[in-house]
This record gives sequence, C-alpha cells and structure tokens, in this order.
Amino acid sequence: MNALYLLLVALCVMAIAYRYYSAFIAAKVIALDDSRVTPAHELNDGQNFHPTNKWVLFGHHFAAIAGAGPLIGPVLAAQFGYLPGFLWLVTGVVLAGAVHDFVILAASVRRKGRSLASIARFEISPLAGIVGSIAILIIVIIALAGLGLAVVNALRESSWGTFTIAMTIPIALFVGLWMNKIRPGKITEASIIGVVSVVACVMLGSLIPGSFLEPYFSLSREGIIIAMAIYGFIASVLPVWLLLAPRDYLSSYMKIGTVAALVIGVFIVAPDLKMEAVTQYIHGGGPIIPGTVYPFMFITIACGAISGFHSLVASGTTPKMLNKETDARMIGYGAMLMEGLVGVVALIAACSLWPADYFAINLTPEKFKTLGMTVVNLDELQREVGEIVAGRPGGAVSLAVGFAQIFSAIPGMRGLMSFWYHFAIMFEALFILTTIDAGTRVARFLVQEFVGRMWKPFERTDWIPGALISTTVVVFAWAYFIWAGSISTIWPMFGTANQLLAGVALAVASSAIINAGKVRYVWVTLVPMLFVSITTLVAGWLNIVDNYIPLTANPGTATQGYVNSTLTVIIMICAIIILIEAFRRWYRVLVKRETFADQEMIFATEKVTHLPGGGCC
Repeated sequence: MNALYLLLVALCVMAIAYRYYSAFIAAKVIALDDSRVTPAHELNDGQNFHPTNKWVLFGHHFAAIAGAGPLIGPVLAAQFGYLPGFLWLVTGVVLAGAVHDFVILAASVRRKGRSLASIARFEISPLAGIVGSIAILIIVIIALAGLGLAVVNALRESSWGTFTIAMTIPIALFVGLWMNKIRPGKITEASIIGVVSVVACVMLGSLIPGSFLEPYFSLSREGIIIAMAIYGFIASVLPVWLLLAPRDYLSSYMKIGTVAALVIGVFIVAPDLKMEAVTQYIHGGGPIIPGTVYPFMFITIACGAISGFHSLVASGTTPKMLNKETDARMIGYGAMLMEGLVGVVALIAACSLWPADYFAINLTPEKFKTLGMTVVNLDELQREVGEIVAGRPGGAVSLAVGFAQIFSAIPGMRGLMSFWYHFAIMFEALFILTTIDAGTRVARFLVQEFVGRMWKPFERTDWIPGALISTTVVVFAWAYFIWAGSISTIWPMFGTANQLLAGVALAVASSAIINAGKVRYVWVTLVPMLFVSITTLVAGWLNIVDNYIPLTANPGTATQGYVNSTLTVIIMICAIIILIEAFRRWYRVLVKRETFADQEMIFATEKVTHLPGGGCC
C-alpha cells in the first residue's frame, strides 16, 4: 500500500468534516454568537483572562493539546498493522475528538471560563462535580507524567535538542513583551522575530555537540526531569501573556510547519508502507502491546483520535483567552483535526519502516530475538543517523527514524539523514513540552478551585501564595511519576485515564445539550461517549488484571504494581459514578420532566443575560 493514498483519504475526510459537520455543530448545537461577551473581555485581569488574537490562540491551543499522544500512540499501535490505527484516527477525530474539544470549549466560554469539574457540578450534579475534581486531578497528573516521560527519553544526553528547547524560553519572553508591552498588537512583527529566532536556534543547535557548551546541555535522565519541573513551575505562575501563550504560539510554527513539510514529503516521496495492513498481533500476544486490538489499540492511540486531556485545556487556559465566540470553531474543532493529521503522519512514518526494523528499535535486544525476525535496513539506518537506534523502546526513536527517512528521500536531501533524525527528536520534545506548561497551569487551576471550596482566598487564580503552593504540589506529583516510572507502566495508565476523561467530558457535554432542550442533537456527543467509555472501562480492567497485578509478585516492581492498580481503580470508579449521575439527570429531565434551580442553559439559542446558578452568557 502506498502511503499517499492514506494521506489523501485523511485530508479529504477532515476537510469535509470541518466544512460541514463543524458548521452544523456551531449553528445548531452551540449557536455561536459574537454579540455575547466572552470571559476574556468580561473578566480581563491581564494575568489569566486576556483577549487574544485568534491565530495566536490557535497556536497556543494546538501547542497545548498536541503532546506525545498523536506522535507516540500511533507508532506503538502500528504493531497491529496500519489499517486499524488509520481507520480509528480518521473516524475518531472527526466524530469524537474534534466534537469533544469544540463543545467543551464553548461550554466553558459560556460558563465564565470555568473548569470541566465546575461545569459538571452545574450540568449533572454536585456529586459529579466533586468526584470529577478528584478524578480530573489524578488524570491530569498521570497525563503529564506520560507526556513528560517521552520528553525525558527524547532529550536525555541530547545537547542539540536540549539547547534548542531551552532557547525557546527567552525568545518567548521577548516575544510576549514585544506583543503586549513594547509594540502592543504588532502580531506580525513579533511573529517574524520569534520564528526567525527559533529557526536560528535549531540551526545553531547542530554546533553544540562537540563544543565547550555540550556538558551544559547534555543532561542525564534525572537532570532533564528537574529542568522540566523548574520550567513547568515558572510557566504556570507567570502571566499567561508573558511566557505560556507566546512560547506555545512560536512552537506551533515549528509543529505545524514540520507537519506540513511531512505531508508534502509524503506527496513527493510517496513511500510504500512496509507494515502489513493487519498483523498477526491483533488477537493479542504482541511484543509491544500485549493485548488485543480491541480495546488496547484505542487507549494506545489515545490523543490522536480523542483526548480527555484536551477538555482540561478547552476549559482551562483557552476559554479565558477567546476573543469572540465564533473563534471557537477554528480553535476547538480545527486544532483537533490538525492533531489527527499529526497522528496519521506518525503512523505512516512508522509503517514505512520494515517490520523487523520497527520491532528491533522498539524492543530490547533480548525480546527482539524471541520474534525470530531478521533486520532488513537497520544497519544502514544506524550508519546514516550516526547513532545506535536499536533497542530504544517507547516509539520516539522509531518515529524520528521514520520522519528522517521520508525527509532524506526528498530530492536534494540525500545525505542529511543525521540532521533530520536529530531535528525530529527536537521536534518531538518541543511538541510535548508545550503540553507540560499548559497542563501544569490547568492542574494548578484545578487544585485552587478544589481547595477554594473550603477556603475562599485559595480559589482566586491571581492570589500569589495559592498559585505557588498549588503549582508546587502539581509539579512534584507528575515529576515523581516520571522519576519512578517507565513507558511500559505509565503509557497504558495514561491511555486509560485519558480516554475515561474524554468519556466523562462527553457526558458533561451531553448534559449541557439536554439541559438546553436540544435533545434532538444529543447524539452528537452521546454516541462517541458510549463507545469511548465502554471501550476504556474494558481496557482499564484488563490493564489491572493482565499488566499491573502481575507486577506485585516481583519485589522490585510490587510498589509500582499496587500504585498503578489503585489509581486505575479510583479513576474507573470516579468515571462510573459521573456516568451514573449523568444518566440519572437525563432521566429526571427527559422522563420525569423535572426542572432544577441550577439547570444551565448554556447552549440555548436565546440570548440570555443571566443564568440560574450563577452562570452568565
């Protein structure tokens, strides 16, 4: 199978979905209205609530949601063959993932930028709000650990990548000051300065290895974790316009530019997919993912098709920065389509490798020997890359090799395999770190909101002591999981937690639609909610029974097995409670025709100035 055919199908489906399906949701389900004042204007504090140009906000939002998931997940799921992953990536993103992001973003904007847990409290029940707060906080910490672990594996002992990533921080600070203080509103100027500086740093990074600066940027695994924790802390407490938004905006140029270049590269090179459409491992027993294609492929691909983590960004930083309501369609639905495209390209890159080479990279040498395979092109790839890539599990290295192989096959690029490989490693790290900063800030909001129920001053996001304490707790928690975990233990738990959160978010969205009297449109969120929730609950149970409980038999991994099992059980119970509460609410509204004092009408067509329960349009 030629990869070009898959790419064309994906692009056509996504374009049609954006043109028609997102327009239908915007007009009929949400009823976007630019005459409504968004929280960015109503609550503008110059710190977290700040009206932002839609292109800058698109860059921030895309950079925040596009982490390790769409890169690593499809690569790991390639063991099942290219067809199962491709079908889920394309159908899942247009019918589930993009809908999920769009509707939650709109709901938060109509709710003064409130978090998902707070929206659940009004749309479902107070119990759902409390349980949701607990579940979401655990899930976001696990998600940040899963995403951060991929950064550690990619940047460890890589002075080139670490230098480039580090330099984006002062560049972003300067761009933030330029756009907001030095030359307010001059987006084009700031963009040119920032993009040129980032590209220059990427090129200068190639000079770091072998220079006197190499020891300062060639960090150990532990050094990378500490550096990430420090950055996550600083990015979370500084004003959003100073570091977070401009850094994510600049990173989006690198992300979108690289993805666009890969799409063009696939068109030019038209690589053949060496991986089978469906492999022998769909029935289980795979060397990378031990379970069957259902349900494990869905929690492995995770973010590329639908991601619960996105609901935290869509009800976290983004709604507080939305300039006008109609911007939500491009940012909510459009950014997720872009992430789905990233997933498709990552799958193509992985499946363009010979199967034996793919498994040799993603397995330890001892485990690869048990497969009885013989590598085909691996020795030549290692020679061209200039590094030993065999026995580097986790997906990041095989993805970088696949990317580099496509780029170096473009006419005029031959001989640049090493450059493109290291560029791809840097690209992956940049992709993921922009999720770490936004995710830490979102988790900080969650902690402040939760503690603020018991002590009101803590709820204020502009209260410095509360921001510092909550950020410290969050950063310590996800850094600990990275320090103690591995890709084989964190990624399955991350996938389960992430997809369960997506099911919960879709349940909240369904409640909002039903509460607004638009039950005829509830299928938009209800159908993907049922599929994702059922699939992930099955996967969570199998993870506990088949993956985590066996770890408890070994003294060296017993603690990890107990912790992972316990957290997975807690997350599953929380998700089930919220789903039951949602069904109870729907029954009372639709069958018993009850009304509620706090019933939210955030998706009502009518223009309302005040909503019961403290909501405001």
